[in-house]
Amino acid sequence: MKIQKDETRPLIIIGSLFFIFGFVTWLSSVLIPYLQIACELNNFQAYLVAFAFYISYFVMAVPSGKVLKITGYKNGMSLGLLLVAAGSLIFVPAAIYRTYSIFLIGLFVQGAGMAVLQTAANPYITILGPEESAAKRMSIMGICNGVAGIIAPAILGMVILNNADALTESLKNMSAVDKTASLNALARKVIFPYIIITATLVLLALLIYRSDLPEIDEPPEDNVDLSEKTSKTSIFQFPHLLIGVFTLFLYVGVEVIAGNTIIQYGTYQSIPLSTAKFFTSFTLTAMLVGYLVGIVCIPKYFSQKIALKYSAIFGTIFVLLALGTHGWISVMFIALLGLSNSLMYPSIWPLAIGGLGKFTKIGSSLLVMAISGGALLPLLYGWLTDRINAQQAYWIVVPCYAMIGYYAIWGHNIGRKVRRHLK
Repeated sequence: MKIQKDETRPLIIIGSLFFIFGFVTWLSSVLIPYLQIACELNNFQAYLVAFAFYISYFVMAVPSGKVLKITGYKNGMSLGLLLVAAGSLIFVPAAIYRTYSIFLIGLFVQGAGMAVLQTAANPYITILGPEESAAKRMSIMGICNGVAGIIAPAILGMVILNNADALTESLKNMSAVDKTASLNALARKVIFPYIIITATLVLLALLIYRSDLPEIDEPPEDNVDLSEKTSKTSIFQFPHLLIGVFTLFLYVGVEVIAGNTIIQYGTYQSIPLSTAKFFTSFTLTAMLVGYLVGIVCIPKYFSQKIALKYSAIFGTIFVLLALGTHGWISVMFIALLGLSNSLMYPSIWPLAIGGLGKFTKIGSSLLVMAISGGALLPLLYGWLTDRINAQQAYWIVVPCYAMIGYYAIWGHNIGRKVRRHLK
């Protein structure tokens, strides 16, 4: 179906937000190796970058909904952008003083702003126009997000990791004074890019605040379709949702591992950092290809459940091949995890949220909280890397894919088959 003319302008505005989502989120893949050098971190400490960013989703999921009730959708989007801008600005003193804890504070504030933006923008794009064209609008948003995710790490990597290989070698033979001066200079490379990012976010916040983006009122919680009426009295009486939340938690962790570890994994496989700094873009290109396949094929050729099942199978195959090979081949199998991960989020979410009726909002909040999987699993990967190695640490994603496959085949029906039988 063609996009209606009156939808075009709001779509452009929301599309710019989804571009921001992808751009800001995947910058962390470059910040991890950059800060590991600049702040002299081990792998566990470096992956606190992902932890600080994604844990804010757990903290902010419920408060974000309350904030939007006060501000409305449009003003909430502006507020979210300003929070992301504030987090980006914190990078300036962090870089000047080369203090890792301040970088982490900036990342947490960025993540808090992203949580507000996600809470506002995802339902907004769904209810912006006719229900029958919602999937088309979400597909466009996904492309905006994916393209930004490809571009962002490549651009930032060229700026802040330029000559990083030569610097890493020269640091080994420097005096303490020269080493400190060189690391301070490296840390300050991030200042100009993040000033630009801050200014852009503030400008976009003002444009949205002053735009004619329509405010949309959600229906009351008790105004649900009769088919969604339920006699349940608690969200904990929906096991398919609770298992879905855990599954989404694992999926986000695996997705972040695939995107945020591949640069360092490339260097572990003796690939120069000057080349490896582009590897996250490979992972996200694979994700974009998978997303486009989903747009074309779901539901015409296969269902979301089938997509989720085979995504888990291929993810397991790719990681086992990465564990059994070396060099460029092994790295490319890690990049292909982006392909297997691409259809998981849009498949898990509707399977988990289906049939909740008046509990849909709280169910959505729990699923947003599950994004914190991107905080904990990469941290575990970093801990394992310090104790074994960067390749063998990828074993942690195998049980994650097994759980995702279980949810696709059986888990999404638990607690729902009984209701069908009773009928």
